[in-house]
Amino acid sequence: MVFDAHSDLLYDVTRRRLLGERRVLEHHHLDRLRRGGVEGLVLAVWASGPQETFWKDTAWKDPASNLGRTHQIFACARADLAECPQIRPVHTAAEAEAARAAGQIYAFLAVEGMAAIGGNPVDWYYGQGARLGMLTWNETNALAAGAGGDPQAGLTEAGRRAVRRMGELGMVVDVSHLNDGGFWDVMDLAAGPVIASHSNCRALCDVRRNLSDDQLRRIRDTGGVVGLNAFHGFVHAEPRQQTARTLALHAVHMAEVMGVEHVGCGFDFCEFMGPGNEGAEGLESAAHIRNLFYWLEKLGMNRQELEMIARGNFLRVLAGPDLPPQ
Repeated sequence: MVFDAHSDLLYDVTRRRLLGERRVLEHHHLDRLRRGGVEGLVLAVWASGPQETFWKDTAWKDPASNLGRTHQIFACARADLAECPQIRPVHTAAEAEAARAAGQIYAFLAVEGMAAIGGNPVDWYYGQGARLGMLTWNETNALAAGAGGDPQAGLTEAGRRAVRRMGELGMVVDVSHLNDGGFWDVMDLAAGPVIASHSNCRALCDVRRNLSDDQLRRIRDTGGVVGLNAFHGFVHAEPRQQTARTLALHAVHMAEVMGVEHVGCGFDFCEFMGPGNEGAEGLESAAHIRNLFYWLEKLGMNRQELEMIARGNFLRVLAGPDLPPQ
């Protein structure tokens, strides 16, 4: 069984619900999750994407508004989860275990970029149910610069306050979309484990969204975890090498650099977003997750190591202070 620490399914849920569909998770995604052995996942609220995303095709009155989009995604997430009893939203590791024991897929909420809310964004997102958070997507906002911004820019004072507040609430800090300067600032501030929910290794694929070996080691030092990302462009520069086997090599490299207890899964499957968003060969959707573990075993990992990567490592981090939902 697998825990996927980064899923963009709420993008598809919101897109379809705003066009009139209902029960999107149940009708379009549940079967793939089951076939892939997904026991739990993190559903990301992502509202700061480019204008060529689905928002331009909806009747939402202000498609340029991060705040409006954020409210819509949270509302659509709550409505669709209420219609899908097979997936239970959770806030704590104890709630996740109760859902798993009941045969349900458990789902934590995360925010992928806090551009929408000024002032005190962390408390607002936490109040909406998010228990993991990224300060940015690829954009530069009032808190920090994302991977698409100035690589040397650090956190703003508001960003520093946000990281401190996340620590106070027990909200997991996720650096997957931060630029390098912001990454190191977070490491200086973080009070607990820091994760990169969906990033690979720059040593094997040198793109801005992947992590250097020094960054991997620093995440290790916090007790954090890095999630393997199946998106083809983060696996290898050569298309013919964008495969499940190559992603398994990223896992091997991570294990060598920071220890297998800091490697997890954050697949970032987004084939439903259209051309250009394909997963690596053999990891086209959540239904194909087992192909990664086939190659990890072929490359010499034992059963205990496979279980740690599949679910144990991320669940250890999420089992941190079990704060009650607010």
